[in-house]
Amino acid sequence: MNFEEWDKWYEEILKDFGFSREDDERTASVLNKLLGNYGSIDIEDLVNNLHHENAAIHNFKRDKSTIKSFMVFGAGPSLKKDINYIKSRCNIEDPEDYIIIAADGATTGLLEEKIVPDIIVTDLDGKIEDLMLANDLRSFFVLHAHGNNFDQILKYTEKIHKVLGTTQSKPFSNLYNFGGFTDGDRAVFLAVALNAKKIVLAGMDFGKIVSKYSRPDIKDEAALADETKQKKLQYAEKLIDWVKENKNIEIINLSKQ
Repeated sequence: MNFEEWDKWYEEILKDFGFSREDDERTASVLNKLLGNYGSIDIEDLVNNLHHENAAIHNFKRDKSTIKSFMVFGAGPSLKKDINYIKSRCNIEDPEDYIIIAADGATTGLLEEKIVPDIIVTDLDGKIEDLMLANDLRSFFVLHAHGNNFDQILKYTEKIHKVLGTTQSKPFSNLYNFGGFTDGDRAVFLAVALNAKKIVLAGMDFGKIVSKYSRPDIKDEAALADETKQKKLQYAEKLIDWVKENKNIEIINLSKQ
């Protein structure tokens, strides 16, 4: 999604949620400066490094142009069910043939199953110690700036390596905007930007229930989402539907099966 198309969605989201473009831009400016100081990668670096990492881990050679299949893991209540389904289905196609993208808190659920994502799309509201562990193990970070995570960006950016920065306002300098609002649908738009031909979604329920992976502060495994979260999930589903309608990409949502 180009920025002109995204900006229409963005204006609607700002109005609907009462968010401030100025606050988003303020956090983006800080993230951009920090990445300039501590270093970041660009989209070509990400593609090249993904190819290198997968070849080293899985002991096979594959031209980077053939990386076309992605698994995107959201932090919904179906996450563990979907992970177990994938692990039990050798014939779903070898997971080694997929680039694995975790949406923020889904990282915790994947690590519990001894799966290290290739990429983590995050605004740093998941379980920080697990995000950092995955980054230390090998996960690339796609770190997102918005008006509500200014403090987290200041605190953690210098501690993260292999990071590509994104903003939900106009992209500039070290920051990209591939489209998307929540971590989950932004992970899908990242896959689109990486020339995906197939995207398997897991832990993407888009319902009224949130899991502990999405909200680490809740006491139970799952709880009723507040009104704001429910509305965010509605936007996430609509944005992924936009991808289905406008891109020649096969999208399979295991959570809906």
